[in-house]
Amino acid sequence: MRLSANPIQTFPTEIKLHQVSNLLEISFDDGNTFTLPCEYLRVYTQSAEAVGHGPGQEVLQTGKEQVTIKEIRPIGNYGIAPTFSDGHDSGIYSWDLLYKLGAEYPTLWADYLNKLDAAGVIRTQPLKN
Repeated sequence: MRLSANPIQTFPTEIKLHQVSNLLEISFDDGNTFTLPCEYLRVYTQSAEAVGHGPGQEVLQTGKEQVTIKEIRPIGNYGIAPTFSDGHDSGIYSWDLLYKLGAEYPTLWADYLNKLDAAGVIRTQPLKN
């Protein structure tokens, strides 16, 4: 699902991957800390395989309920590139995008669930958060 994130003037101070709970915790220097489920991050990848090369080419990501993050690579001084357990490793998550995903989590997650429902897709297990 295509997202655009406005530039932010804050940067991460700490990133922790909680492998047992499948959560990525990211703290920013403005005092905000977000805890983001791996499934949520995976379905909101901005890689070309998920969002295409233009509007209308998005592919709804399904079946990601049990996905985990295996590795996190830094990308310059502007983001990270997680490697997910389903083999997906081409999504770059800028600090701007991660902040948006954290700040707008309730709205974005509800939007994703609505899109699944509209497509007739049933999740196999509830999100743990």
